[in-house]
Amino acid sequence: MAEPVTVVAFPGVQSLDVTGPWEVLAGANRHRAARGGRPAYDLRLVGAEAEVASESGLVLAADALGEPVRAGTLVVPGGRTAAAEDAHADLVAWLAACRPTRLLSVCSGAFLCARAGLLSGRRVATHWSVSRDLGRRFPDVTVDHDALYVHDGPVWTSGGVTSGIDLALAVVAADHGARVAQEIARWLVMFLHRPGHQAQFSGPVWLERATEKRIAAAQRAIDADPAATHRVDDLAAQFAMSPRHFQRLFARETGLTVGRYLTELRLETAKRLLVQSDLGLDTVAAKAGLGSAESLRRVFGERLGTTPGAFRARFSTL
Repeated sequence: MAEPVTVVAFPGVQSLDVTGPWEVLAGANRHRAARGGRPAYDLRLVGAEAEVASESGLVLAADALGEPVRAGTLVVPGGRTAAAEDAHADLVAWLAACRPTRLLSVCSGAFLCARAGLLSGRRVATHWSVSRDLGRRFPDVTVDHDALYVHDGPVWTSGGVTSGIDLALAVVAADHGARVAQEIARWLVMFLHRPGHQAQFSGPVWLERATEKRIAAAQRAIDADPAATHRVDDLAAQFAMSPRHFQRLFARETGLTVGRYLTELRLETAKRLLVQSDLGLDTVAAKAGLGSAESLRRVFGERLGTTPGAFRARFSTL
């Protein structure tokens, strides 16, 4: 039987907070259908209005809110108005009456959930730009200011915008296994698949994710701190393997040597820091594990045929 999934929409909602998780969960349905199975999720979009205009102007068709959710998964997206102290009072009242089996909050949707009392005593994530405000306004909520997403019991929360996709992939992995989530991510041409503890400004781990538990744990350790040394001997000892066996198993699981994996991760981390922050080149290089600004320039020249400055000028989101 398909799990009921209710996604909430409200005027000014961030459309990607809605469509990102929706496409992931719909992808799980397509994955099952291709193998002759039944849908995994019964998706429904609800809102206070039949036509909900998102903050970008995209109009979403929604069913009426109806009775509060008493079972299944409830998805609460964010948007520019979600963090306002007195916005969407009717929706907050409806959320307060909901008792879902599982709650997914995307981006600033955490403010709506917190106002409804759904996050009390929980550790949560939200968009980096409003995370301090969330912690200040709701002292009964523990905010992880850097995490892409956080799983605390039946409550799953994510950081900014695209991390809602990472959150949904993690939910699918928990429900149906990592390989199903990987197939969906490949279909969506997504990064495969960023761990929740990874900082919102960290490089995306778009490389193959290991299914062998020790190698997966090693990947998480590397992803969490690209600037660390991560010597093969140390990693192997940490997971009670010989260096030779560790390297062979790592390459089999990820398709790359440890050194190549580090190189790709560090380059992607540097690219992300360049476009999403105004940090100086020496700081970017240090945080990405590439040493100095000179080393950063050399890597960009060799791998991308451009300079860090030109890359930032072309792709910066600031």
